[in-house]
Amino acid sequence: MPEAFSAGDTAWLLTSAALVLLMTPGLALFYGGMVRAKSVLNMMMMSFGAMAVVTVLWVLFGYSMAFGDDVGAGLLGDPTQFLGLDGLMSADSLVFGIPSLVFVGFQGCFAVLTVALISGAIADRAKFSAWMVFVAVWSVVVYFPVAHWVFAFDGATAGEDSLGGWIANDLLALDFAGGTAVHINAGAAGLACALVLGKRIGFGKEPLRPHNLTLVMLGAGLLWFGWFGFNAGSAVAANDFTALAWINTFVAPGAAVLGWLLVERLRDGHATSLGAASGVVAGLVGITPAAASVTPVGAIVLGAVVGAVCALAVGLKYRFGYDDSLDVVGVHLVGGLVGTLLIGLLASDSTPAGVAGLLYGGGVDQLWRQAVGAFAVLAFSFVLSWVIAKAVDVAMGFRITEEDEVTGVDVTTHAESAYELGTGPTGSGFHPTRSTTPTSEIPGQKVDA
Repeated sequence: MPEAFSAGDTAWLLTSAALVLLMTPGLALFYGGMVRAKSVLNMMMMSFGAMAVVTVLWVLFGYSMAFGDDVGAGLLGDPTQFLGLDGLMSADSLVFGIPSLVFVGFQGCFAVLTVALISGAIADRAKFSAWMVFVAVWSVVVYFPVAHWVFAFDGATAGEDSLGGWIANDLLALDFAGGTAVHINAGAAGLACALVLGKRIGFGKEPLRPHNLTLVMLGAGLLWFGWFGFNAGSAVAANDFTALAWINTFVAPGAAVLGWLLVERLRDGHATSLGAASGVVAGLVGITPAAASVTPVGAIVLGAVVGAVCALAVGLKYRFGYDDSLDVVGVHLVGGLVGTLLIGLLASDSTPAGVAGLLYGGGVDQLWRQAVGAFAVLAFSFVLSWVIAKAVDVAMGFRITEEDEVTGVDVTTHAESAYELGTGPTGSGFHPTRSTTPTSEIPGQKVDA
C-alpha cells in the first residue's frame, strides 16, 4: 500500500471504474436478449433501476458500512464514519495511494452490478416497484455487510488502526475481485427470490426461448470488456497483480467457452451461440476470485472446468423445479463456488498472491478457508434474501398478476414496447409466437437460458 499519491494508479482505477460501470448496461443487454420480446424493456429497466438506487445509497452510507472501521467481530463497518462521504474529499485523503473518492466510485460500481445480477432469476414476472424496494433493502442488509467481510482490510480504508472484515483478515480466504461478495452473494439471492416468486407461466411445459441472441452476444462482449476493469482494477494499482489479473481475465473465459461448447456438443449434438455467450460469463465469474492467485495455465484449467460445470448446472432448475429464469444460479452461484474453491487446488505461490493450493504443495489449508468463506456467504445471503423477498411480497406483492404476465410486463408496467413493427396497436413485441413443442421433446434444450 503506497503512502504517497500515485497519478498512474489513480488514472488506472478511474478507467477501471468506468469499465465496471459499463458492465451493468452490458448485463442489461445480455439479460434483455434472453427474455421474451414482451419483457425485454422491463428486464433492462431492472438493471438501470439498480443503478439508480444503489448509487445513492452507496454515497449516503453504503461505502461507510462496507469500508468504515469495524463495529463488531468483522461483520460491519461504521455506517456513520463516512456518512455522505464526509472526510473523504480533502487532497490528503488517500487509500492505497489514490484519492479516496476514486476508490469509493470503483467499489460503488461493484455494488451496482451485484444487485443487478439478481434480476435475471426473476425475469418476466416481478413488479418493478417491488423490485426497487427489494434492491434498496437488500443492498443495506446483505451486500454492504458482505462487502465489508470480503473487501475491507485492516488499516487500509478507515485509518491505520482500523479493523476490517472477518473473511479478509481472520479467515484469510482469497477473493481477489468478488467471487463470494458478488457472484455467490447474487446467485444465492437469485435462488431465494425465484423460490418466493414461483415459476413463470409455461415453465417446464413450453420452451421460453431467448428472443434476441444478437443482444445476448453483444451483452456478453461488453461484460468481457468491462471485466478487465473489474478484475485487473481490483489490484487498486498498476502493478504485477494487475498484469496477471488482466491475462487471466483474457484466457479463462476463452477456456470456459470451449468447456461449455464441448458439453453442448457431446450432450445435444450442437454448439450454440447462447452457449458461447454463457460460457464467456461463466469463465469470467470463475476467474474473478482467483485472478491474482493462479497462473495463466491454471486459469485455463479453471476456465475449462467452470465452463463445463456451469453448462451442466443450468439444467438443475428443471430437475429440482425452481424457475431461475436466466440461470443466475447455474452461472453465478455455481461458477462463483467452483472458482472460489478451485483456488484451494490451483493457487500457486509463484503468483503475486504467494499462496500455494493443494496441487502446488500447499495442502488443504487454503482449501478449507475458501470453503468456509464461500458457504458462509451463500447461507447468509440465501436466508436474508428469502426473508426480504418474502416481506416485500407480503407487504406489496412481488409478482405481477397472471393477466399482466401473459400480456407482457413491458406494456402493463412501462406502457412501452421494445419493437414497434406496425402489426397492431401494441406492437408485435407483446404477442410473440409461442412454440407448441413440449420442452421434453427438445433434447438438451437450454430453455430461456
